[in-house]
Amino acid sequence: MKDPHNTGLTHLRNSTRYSVQGLMAALRHESAFRQEIVLCTILFPLAFWLGRSAVEMILLAGTCLLVLVVELLNSAIETAVDRIGAERHELSGRAKDLGSAAVLISLLLAGLCWGLIAWDRFIGF
Repeated sequence: MKDPHNTGLTHLRNSTRYSVQGLMAALRHESAFRQEIVLCTILFPLAFWLGRSAVEMILLAGTCLLVLVVELLNSAIETAVDRIGAERHELSGRAKDLGSAAVLISLLLAGLCWGLIAWDRFIGF
């Protein structure tokens, strides 16, 4: 049942606290997330130099953030599956593989955007 006192600013404060806890847990426990954070720390500011228009800048910066979002969702899936049980199960493995595939696709999308925009900027079409 919902807490009737958890509305407005209280809800916003609690939600923000839970989100920060999630980010801290990802940084503490997920090496892939840490690696992607390092990459995004480099690429995010570079997006505003490489992009020549607002659309290019948001594509470059946005794909960096998308990779982080998908990695967080993948980590959540893996954590939930691991919580259910340590024994191997076909569906547990499939859930983890699907999450990993989503991360791969987000990385491929980021690479495609960065590659095409860099190509256009330095080589030209």
